[in-house]
Amino acid sequence: MDRKALDTAAEFVRSRSEMRPAVGVVLGSGLGAWGDGLDRLGKIPYADIPRMPTSTVVGHAGNLCLGRAGGVEVACLQGRVHLYEGHEPERVVFGVRLLVRLGCRAVLLTNAAGGIDPSMIPGDLMLITDHLNLTGKNPLTGPNDEMLGPRFPDMTNAYDPELLAAAREAARATGVTLREGVYAAFGGPSYETPAEIRMLGTLGANAVGMSTVPEVIALNHLGARTAAVSCITNLAAGLSPTKLTHEEVEAAANRSRAQFTALLTAWVERAGAIAGRTS
Repeated sequence: MDRKALDTAAEFVRSRSEMRPAVGVVLGSGLGAWGDGLDRLGKIPYADIPRMPTSTVVGHAGNLCLGRAGGVEVACLQGRVHLYEGHEPERVVFGVRLLVRLGCRAVLLTNAAGGIDPSMIPGDLMLITDHLNLTGKNPLTGPNDEMLGPRFPDMTNAYDPELLAAAREAARATGVTLREGVYAAFGGPSYETPAEIRMLGTLGANAVGMSTVPEVIALNHLGARTAAVSCITNLAAGLSPTKLTHEEVEAAANRSRAQFTALLTAWVERAGAIAGRTS
């Protein structure tokens, strides 16, 4: 991990904004509109931030948004980069490491995912309780900087129990139905085969996607509290009656915007209180 690059990026962001965020948010495919609704919003394009990788994927606007949500100062990644774009794992997690460098002690991740659980339908929101890393990559591969985290970080509670409880409270408060399950990550960019989906079901996965897991690993290494929600945008291969397309993913995410926005805002408010108790 290049600490100098992170310091340079963080210094640049601080020179552009007076916000001192306590909570970080990562917005996945088709979910970026939440960032546009922040109070006292300031936007910095990724391309302006030194060493910050930029996304090439439709539905990822590529802005760092700083503002307030539910009274909490927030730094929000409006889109992310992925392994399938050709980035090395360390570059994929640069954005979330920057959030921590800016002061975020709790980071909430979101993504668009394919539903494996047969009871799920497009539009469902799923709180991730654990994951399967099937990307074949780990952002901690290589020399370890002990000043940042341990060589072998424990992932037993990769998804922070207090943040999970806060998400459930937020769902009850907003009247949003929140499913729960295990998220499996593949490298992409091709969608999974029906045989792979059957395998994932046997392994205990409830949803599948192409992101999030590298970020969760990196955040746990840094000691940040982390949790994530998937927007189920399509049924996985072999379960869907139609061919899978990225346009379908974006359209389903847009249809879920109202409940997603309500849930995330209420969750950020609660996460802010938890981050304030984190030393």
